Amino acid sequence: MKVKTQHNRRSFLKVSAAAGGGLVLGFSWLAGCSPAESEIAEEVARQMPENWFDINGFLKIGDNGLVTIMSPNPEIGQNVKTSMPMIVAEELDVAWEDVIVEQAGLDTEIFTRQLAGGSQSIRFGWPGLRRAGAAARHLLVAATAEKWQVPLEELTTENGIITHAATGQTIGYGEIASAAAGIEVPEEIALKEPADFKIIGQGKKNVDGRKITTGEPLFGIDVQREGMLTAMIIHPPAFGMKLKTYDATTVSSMPGISKVFTINADKEGVEKQWSDTNAFPELIAIVGETTWQVMKAKKALQVEWEQDTPPESSPELQQALVALMETTPKEAARKDGDPTGAFAGAAQVVEATYTAPFLAHNTMEPMNFFAHVTADHAELEGPIQTPEFLRPTVAALVGLPEDKVSIMMTRMGGGFGRRLYGNFGVEAALISKEMNAPVKLLYTREDDMTQGTYRPDYRVTYRAALNEDNELIGFHVRGSGTDGSPVFANRFPAGAVDNYLAENLEKSSNISTGAWRAPRSNFIAGAEQAFLDEVAEAAGKDPIEFRLELFDRAIAKPVGEKNDYEADRYAGVLKLVKEKAGWGTERPGVHRGVAAYYCHNSYVAQVVDVVMENDRPKVDKVWCAVDCGIVVNPEGAINQIEGGIIDGIGHAMYSAITFENGKPQQSNFDKYRLIRHAEAPREIEVFFVENGIDPTGLGEPSLPPVIGALANALAKATGERLYHQPFEFNPQEVLG
Repeated sequence: MKVKTQHNRRSFLKVSAAAGGGLVLGFSWLAGCSPAESEIAEEVARQMPENWFDINGFLKIGDNGLVTIMSPNPEIGQNVKTSMPMIVAEELDVAWEDVIVEQAGLDTEIFTRQLAGGSQSIRFGWPGLRRAGAAARHLLVAATAEKWQVPLEELTTENGIITHAATGQTIGYGEIASAAAGIEVPEEIALKEPADFKIIGQGKKNVDGRKITTGEPLFGIDVQREGMLTAMIIHPPAFGMKLKTYDATTVSSMPGISKVFTINADKEGVEKQWSDTNAFPELIAIVGETTWQVMKAKKALQVEWEQDTPPESSPELQQALVALMETTPKEAARKDGDPTGAFAGAAQVVEATYTAPFLAHNTMEPMNFFAHVTADHAELEGPIQTPEFLRPTVAALVGLPEDKVSIMMTRMGGGFGRRLYGNFGVEAALISKEMNAPVKLLYTREDDMTQGTYRPDYRVTYRAALNEDNELIGFHVRGSGTDGSPVFANRFPAGAVDNYLAENLEKSSNISTGAWRAPRSNFIAGAEQAFLDEVAEAAGKDPIEFRLELFDRAIAKPVGEKNDYEADRYAGVLKLVKEKAGWGTERPGVHRGVAAYYCHNSYVAQVVDVVMENDRPKVDKVWCAVDCGIVVNPEGAINQIEGGIIDGIGHAMYSAITFENGKPQQSNFDKYRLIRHAEAPREIEVFFVENGIDPTGLGEPSLPPVIGALANALAKATGERLYHQPFEFNPQEVLG
């Protein structure tokens, strides 16, 4: 298969290694790769620096055949630091054992979309990463053809060796790398056919695995610099409060304490980005020599707060959603046919309301960031999902041009959406500027859990109209939440029902909210799939067959033109999980629930098996079918699927953030309940659809549907439908 390079010599920057005769390629390997982004980067003339690691966005081939590939996107545990270089190595046709992977820093001249969010890193990077590897391979082969004076077409490559079968000549990439620097990149290059992949589709161990297990520095919290100070912050204890005054006299004289002062990230004239979400822009900063000294000073500091906006408590927040749901939006998000008439003439109407609470992100590694801001440069390093958005905010607040702000990404101890919002990086920069010194900012778990940017609370009501033949003739969904509705108006069952109505409502709050793993889908999928089971039960139909009937309708005669899913792929994962789980076969003592959902461009169907142990439900096994196109690294992919399933079960069963007069009532894991090892499924079995389609999202799609499948299985096991998360039956057990 041949494709346009889109890059040519204007964006492929090549230099021979200063020593050793290797080849360094700098290239805009992601430019023009996303569906709506196809600008080719302008040529940037660069000389190779003395330390070649200072060039971001390149592939280096040494004279010994070793290949270094930079991984451009942030690594939050989704394993892109392994899978993205695998794609380059595949097209380069080099042995994976000869690849060294390094994390790239932020470089918007070379990379496009250096972002970890929306499960889109592989999907957006796939075309460009392949072109990068294929183009590098072409240069090496072309240089060899010129050296041997043979037709390029007669040369083959395998594991970093170029062979001319007719003469028996072979040469390693390292031996020809330097000569390849002078070769032109053609307008078209050949890509491999998926059937010829040797690296893609094979399970590869995490490239950081050894470092993680042996404790080598990888994470933001590990960063150390000579002369570095430690900083912590104090934010208001409740949403709606602000700083009134504080007395630093006693604290300032404590051992190791350098300074106590305030910072404010809400600078007048600085335009806020979506990533600047922050309920507490004005903070007290405490800076000192060691973490322990700063923590002691933080506890000793006397602070007085004052009310700024009305405080909110959980009962009031819930009642606000109830009241909101009783209103009617001015305009429907989507309306097909005559929903009102369908419900008026229905033989049976099924109705149910579902709710979910605020959730914290609770990454294993609390927020932290390193910053060293001087008069002419700002160096930042830390765990951030959105370095491209952090840079302009930091530049504006510290008064530097953007090209004077460098950001290096560390591996992250979890993100789940929390590190899309870079307030902690901004705070580190402001503190460093005030101190005129390198500073590492550390959040405590309590700082992290009470700072906000929570998964919003949600409420949704579903209604379904059935005719006398138990056919679904009308469907109505109305959803609301803090800062936005969870309803996706154009997702299933839109397109499968003649009379369909979707409505969105939202309320504002001084409690800050943001993306949480599989935003909106993390609630609405569970509610939707639980409701569809109730409708299937009312219609007297098997829940899988009921769904498949709707998909058949959406395939044969879809309603509307804005349906954002492919019904045949949707039905495909449902059929696959039905087959693999042996759905319909009686299994004594096993209670089964099913769900299927589309999000992040991928399709997932799950069957959850629940058994009763000591009168308590226990998830025994989860069967999961996934259609995410080509799976780059099956080992990493299965890890993501399993992690999403366990995460979804745990939060649906146990987790919640509640408020009293604006103050979060859960500030650590003694009260914020997470799933425990013994509560995880005993077994998870994953099946991937093999269709050869370009890869789509994978980090998030397995979480949303498992909540619905779990709810349906629990209903079978207990005889009780569950409408309100968390599902845990005994509140005392929730708190341990």
